[in-house]
Amino acid sequence: MQITINRDGQNYGPYTVEQLQQMLQAGRAQLTDLANYEGAVEWVPLSQIPGVTQAQSTPVTAPIDADTYVPTGQHEHEFRIECKPDFSFLTVQVPASQTLKVEASAMATMSSNMVMKTKMKGGLSRFLGGENIFINEFTAQAGPAEIGIAPGSPGDMDHVFMDGSSEIFLQSSAYVASSMNVDVDSKWQGFKGFFSGEGLFLLRCTGQGDLWFNTYGAMIEVPVDGNYVVDTSHVVAFTSGLEYNVESVGGLKSLFLSGEGLVCRFHGQGKVWIQTRHPMAFANWAYPFRPQQNN
Repeated sequence: MQITINRDGQNYGPYTVEQLQQMLQAGRAQLTDLANYEGAVEWVPLSQIPGVTQAQSTPVTAPIDADTYVPTGQHEHEFRIECKPDFSFLTVQVPASQTLKVEASAMATMSSNMVMKTKMKGGLSRFLGGENIFINEFTAQAGPAEIGIAPGSPGDMDHVFMDGSSEIFLQSSAYVASSMNVDVDSKWQGFKGFFSGEGLFLLRCTGQGDLWFNTYGAMIEVPVDGNYVVDTSHVVAFTSGLEYNVESVGGLKSLFLSGEGLVCRFHGQGKVWIQTRHPMAFANWAYPFRPQQNN
């Protein structure tokens, strides 16, 4: 029996009874969610679908860890993020005949009915921005499917639902995956990017649907209303309501001797996502411990 559920006015599925039982156990579905199955005339709560309520007595073989994030806000796909904030791992449920865009080489696991196609996106601009010029598209054929996604860097991951009216800018290499209706394009930063040392491009995300991005280290979401200063090495993403200038903390002496480098001075109203670690700072810390060859 194939069952479709409705949440916030949007349909998801179809799912089998066994899949819905697993979703109920994981908290990714509720017995109060409206559902419809083959041959049914009306939408009814999941609790009234034959066989589904057995999930309440089914033992949980893989309990959701305290560090697992399951979405409670608006989203297009059912998903969970495990192993936060150190080694985040994303699992997405893809309804039948739907497609998910995933950064190249990020797929770790997938259902056997998932079909992959590789497409070139962005060309030279994505290459110069530090992103892979290829995007993999995974399509669920002959039923719903699941895909597990592991980003390249050890760190946290976050999700944003794009409502079609907003924009989010990502640092190069932060993009993980998105719905098909989310467009990810490179945006020229001009001399801001050149002097910041963070590359000449930002990734501009627009459209409607799910967007996932990751970082190195843990991630903190900061609401900004006015002015806020972030070291350029710790900026992960920010919303389009914010403008920014790249500048030094102090004078030239501070720029070259303090170790602080340059900062982004944001102004306006929006959100900034920052990372708690930076790869180059870690590399500098680890450098004295490197093996050395004796002459």
